[in-house]
Amino acid sequence: MRIGLLTEGGYPYVGGEGGVWCDRLVRGLDRHEFDVYAFSTGQAQEDAGWVELPPQVQRVRTAPLWVAEEDGVVHGRRARRRFTEHYGELAAALCTAAEPGTAQKPGTAQGPGIAEKPGTAEADRFANALHGLAELARDEGGLVAALRSEQAVRALERACRAPGARRAAREARVSDLLTVADHLERALRPLSLDWYEEDGLGAVDLCHAASGGIAALPGLLARHFFGVPLVVTEYGVRLRTHYLTRPDASPAVRSLLAAFHGLLTAETYRAASYLVPGNAHARRWQERCGADRAKLRTIHPGLDATPFARVGEDRRPEDREKDEKQERQEKQERQEKQEHAGPHTLVWFGRVEPAKDLVSLLHAFAEVRAAEPGTRLRIVGRPSGPEGEAYLGHCRALAAQLFPDEADGPHAVGRNPVSFEEPGGPGAETPADVHAGGAVTVLSSVVEGFPVGLIEAMLCGRATVSTDVGAVVEVIGGTGLVVPPRNPRALAEACVSLLRDPERRARLGAAARARALELFSVEQNVAAFRGLYLETVARTPVRRPVLDGAGDPQPFAAPAEAHVPGHWTEPTPRAVPTWAVETPEPVTETVR
Repeated sequence: MRIGLLTEGGYPYVGGEGGVWCDRLVRGLDRHEFDVYAFSTGQAQEDAGWVELPPQVQRVRTAPLWVAEEDGVVHGRRARRRFTEHYGELAAALCTAAEPGTAQKPGTAQGPGIAEKPGTAEADRFANALHGLAELARDEGGLVAALRSEQAVRALERACRAPGARRAAREARVSDLLTVADHLERALRPLSLDWYEEDGLGAVDLCHAASGGIAALPGLLARHFFGVPLVVTEYGVRLRTHYLTRPDASPAVRSLLAAFHGLLTAETYRAASYLVPGNAHARRWQERCGADRAKLRTIHPGLDATPFARVGEDRRPEDREKDEKQERQEKQERQEKQEHAGPHTLVWFGRVEPAKDLVSLLHAFAEVRAAEPGTRLRIVGRPSGPEGEAYLGHCRALAAQLFPDEADGPHAVGRNPVSFEEPGGPGAETPADVHAGGAVTVLSSVVEGFPVGLIEAMLCGRATVSTDVGAVVEVIGGTGLVVPPRNPRALAEACVSLLRDPERRARLGAAARARALELFSVEQNVAAFRGLYLETVARTPVRRPVLDGAGDPQPFAAPAEAHVPGHWTEPTPRAVPTWAVETPEPVTETVR
C-alpha cells in the first residue's frame, strides 16, 4: 500500500526528533511505498539535510513551520467574509471551551447519571471552523495574509468579549490577543499548503502521523477532503508539552492556547482510525484527553539490538576481565575510561539536565561509597543546552565537595570516584561499551518519558536501579529495582544491595535482556505496524469506486490483501453454481 508519513521536525532530517524509529519503520516495511510529508523547525535543520532514504520512499515534500512563505494571495470581499466567519467561529470555540480532561455536568441526552463528553459543542464548532478555513484556502489559494491581518485580531477580540466567554478570555489585553493570533497563524500554516490534491495526499491509502499536534493536521485534512484513514503515533503526548510550556505567559494566553491545542487534539483523536501510544503513561494521557479506548493500540518503540548483542551475551563483568585488558592494550586512548570498569562501578548514561536529578544521584553515591568504599560512578552524557551546561558545572562542584579528599579542584576528575565523561570524540565508547563498563546502570530522573537508555542497559544484560517516573515501571517489569524519585537513601540502598550480590545481578540482567528482546525490538515494532496498517485499510471503504457489470459501485471491493504483493493479487474467476447460469429453455410444441 501507499503510506503518507507525516512528521514535524523529524524524519527525513538528520538528527530529527523521532527520526530513528521512522527510518527503521520505513526500512522494515520495504513492501510498502512511502510518501513523506515533513515540517522543518528551523534553518539549521534544513541546512543539515536528510538522512539516506531507502528506495521505498517515493516522494518527499517539505514545508517550514518556522517562517511563513508569502503566497501573494489577496482575498476579495466574499473570501474575506468567509474568512471572518470561520476564524470567528474558531476563536469563539477557544473562548468557551472547557479545559481538556474536565467533565461537565451529566446530561439528559445520554441518560441519567452519564456524563457527556467534555466540550462536545465546542469541539464540533472548532472542527467545522477548521474545515471551513481549509476549504477557503483550497478555493482561494492560501491564508497566509489573512491569518496575519488585523481582521484576524479583531475577530479574536470579539470572541473574547462576547457573552459566554470564559473569564480568562474576557481579561485578555491587546498584547495577549496579538500573542495568541501570532501563535494561531503559525499553527494554521499547514492549511495553506498545496498538499491536498488528488496527486498528493489524496493518492495515499493511509496517513500515518508520527506525532500529534501540528504534524497530524495534514492527515485531518486528507481525511476531510478524500476520506483517507489516519493513524496517529504518540510516544510523547504533544498536548502535555503545551501544558508544561509558556510558564511566564499571562493567564489569558495560557488559557486560549491550551484550548486551541486541546480542541485540535480532541479532533485528531476523533478522526483517527487508530491511536498508537508508545507506553501506558502516554495511553493514560490520551484517555484523559478524550481518546476512545477502542481506538488505542499500544506499540512500544523498537531498538536495534544488534549493537548490544556482544555485551548482552556476555555473562558478567567479572568474566570479561581478560577481554577488557586486551582491549585496553589495543586502544590506549580508552585506558583511563576502562580502568574503572568492573563489578564495583555504577553507570549513568543520558542527557545532562535538571530533570535527570544528578544531584540526588551524587548524594546517594556518597552513601554507597560509605558502604562500599571501592565503588565508582561514571556519569556519561552531554549537557542539554545552556541550562544543562550550568547544571553540569553545579554537579561537578558538588562531586568535589562530597569527596574533598580525592579531588584536586572543583572541576578536576583525578582520583575522584565520580567521573564526568562526554560521549563522542576519538576513541569514544558506544552506548553498549558504556553499559559494559559497569555492574549496575542507574536512572535517577524526576521526569521521564520512555526511557530508551534503560532499554539499552537491559539489552546489555545489566541490572538496573531506577526511579518510579514515566514509563519506567512498564519497561522494567520485574527485572530491576525501582525506588521513589528524589530519595537518595532508597537509591543508595538499592545500589548497595545489587553490588553485594553478583548472582542476583546476573539473574536480573539476563531477565532484563530477555524482556527487552521480546517487547522492545525493532522487529516487534515493525510487525505491529504492519498488522495495524492492514487492519486499518481492511476497515476502510474503497475511496476509488470499483464498478460492477451494471455500472454500480462495489463497496469494499479491494480487500487489504490486494495491496500486498503475492499470488492472491491476481484476479481469479469466481465459481458460479450451475443453477445460477441462465440457459435457454428449448421450445416445444404441444401435440394435440
